[in-house]
Amino acid sequence: MNASVPRTDLELALAASHLAPLPQESLARVMAGSAAAVVPAGSVTHHEGDPMAHLELVVSGLAKVFVTAPNGRTATVRYCRTGALVGVVSLFTDGFIMPATVLALTELEVHRLSPAVVRAAARQDGHVAEALLQELSERALQFMAEIAGTAFTSVRQRVARHLLDLAHPEPAGPGHELVVTTGQRGLAEAAGTAREVIVRVLREFRQEQTVRTERDRIVLLAPERLMELSRWNTGS
Repeated sequence: MNASVPRTDLELALAASHLAPLPQESLARVMAGSAAAVVPAGSVTHHEGDPMAHLELVVSGLAKVFVTAPNGRTATVRYCRTGALVGVVSLFTDGFIMPATVLALTELEVHRLSPAVVRAAARQDGHVAEALLQELSERALQFMAEIAGTAFTSVRQRVARHLLDLAHPEPAGPGHELVVTTGQRGLAEAAGTAREVIVRVLREFRQEQTVRTERDRIVLLAPERLMELSRWNTGS
C-alpha cells in the first residue's frame, strides 16, 4: 500500500474552510485566477474605509480585524487563522466600504481569490452559493457571540483577549516578536479588573509558556493559544 501523500498548506487551509465541501469542479471554478501572497507581520492588508471588494483564504499565520473609535481606541471583532475566509461580505454589498482594518499579527500567508470570478461562480453554481452563505451565517453568529462574550467572559479570558488586542509586532525582535507595551495598570483597566489580578493571571500565563514578561513589555509566545483562551464559550 502506498503511503498517503502529505497535503500542501493550501489544501489544509481549504479543508479547514467553508470551501471544503465543494466538489472539485466547483472548487476549481472558485480558485480560477487566484494567487498566493505573503504578508509581513505588522502589515495592514485592508484599511478601514477601503472601497475594494476582496476575498482571501488564510493559509497560515494569524490576523486580527479591528475597528477604531474617533478617540483612537480600538476593538477587535475577529481573529483570522488557517482556513478563514476574509472579505465574503464585500462581494455582495453595493457600495461596499471596508468597516474595519485587517492587521497581520504574525507573518500571514494568504491565497487571494478574484471577487469577480467568485461572484460569477456563486450565480452559476449552487454548491458555491451554499458555501458562501454558510460562511456569512457563521460570521453573523460569531459577532453575536462577541457581544455575549463581552458580558460573560472570565477575567482570565478577558486578559487573554486584551493582550491580543493590544499586541503589535516588533520587527526588531527575534522572529518579529508580538509584544504588548501597555503596563499592568493599563491592562487591568482594559480588562475591568484590579492590578493584583493581572499579576496573578500573567504569572499563570508565564507558567504555561503562553507569554514572557519583561520590565517594560509582555511578549506573546503563543498568540493562537491566547485566542483559544479568549473565547467565552469554551469553558477555559
